[in-house]
Amino acid sequence: MDWLALVVLSVTSDSLNLFFDNYISDYYFKGRGAFSQNYFYAFTYLLVAVIMALASNFDFTTVAPLTVVLLLLSGVISAIDTLPYYKALELDDSTNLGIFIQLAPVLYLIFGWMFLGETMSISQLVSFFIIVSAPFLIINSARKRSRGIRLKAALYAFLYVLMSVASSLIFAQQLGAGADFPTFLALTSIVLLGRSVGTLAIFVFQPKRRKRFFQVVKSSKNKVFYPMAFNSILDVTSTVAYRAALIAAPSVALASAACDASQPIVIFFMGIILTLIWPKFGREKLDRKTVRVHVIATILVVIGIALLQS
Repeated sequence: MDWLALVVLSVTSDSLNLFFDNYISDYYFKGRGAFSQNYFYAFTYLLVAVIMALASNFDFTTVAPLTVVLLLLSGVISAIDTLPYYKALELDDSTNLGIFIQLAPVLYLIFGWMFLGETMSISQLVSFFIIVSAPFLIINSARKRSRGIRLKAALYAFLYVLMSVASSLIFAQQLGAGADFPTFLALTSIVLLGRSVGTLAIFVFQPKRRKRFFQVVKSSKNKVFYPMAFNSILDVTSTVAYRAALIAAPSVALASAACDASQPIVIFFMGIILTLIWPKFGREKLDRKTVRVHVIATILVVIGIALLQS
């Protein structure tokens, strides 16, 4: 499959995944702890990890023990980062959260400068301020009484992005440049195993979250399983397609830039379309001021990411 098609598949799946997360959290788990739905996803991650490991036909004995530990750590971090992610979804809408998540390229830039000895160009510094201005624009556009809530959601989103970037950096470092597809599948399966184990561990230490999950299942008469099953497919599709695009593209930077620049646009227009077709699902405010603010914020993010990758 062409790398650009993989990017489109990844961005579309990831954007739909964000809206499904928001819908499931608000419609089924409202006031019951949205993170509780991860009890279901923990088992889907485990299933997919086994399938990918078998499909890779990879000799896992060739993987260094330290590499296995770090990949498992990457998965555990990606399990823990869903705690602030769902907290943010409980407080704000999908489109706003999508804008906040675009802080990831900024963190990659900062971490590269701090830990990898990379330098920052003038255009990258400018892009830093442009991208950061978008979330502040969203927060400032809210009414005074709701700015505090939106700021809190932004802080949760930032914490989620911070942990997500750390997880991705560990995986990228262990995968290395020029890895073939079987190696990619094998190492990704280890990460997913770590994510499954990390998620289940949270429920072991916090049984109330598991109890809430079964309460929702019972109250919905098992109907919650259908959107969660579809959402888990979207999540895995997005993850695998994005990492496959990194391998298939002429350069990692090109694939990353294509995903980062297109995602806020897709989320914004998808939010409008879903709100018009299915208001309970999209739930975005479509008044003139909100649309104008989101258009400006999306443009700022796209320009900032374009400068960041230049």
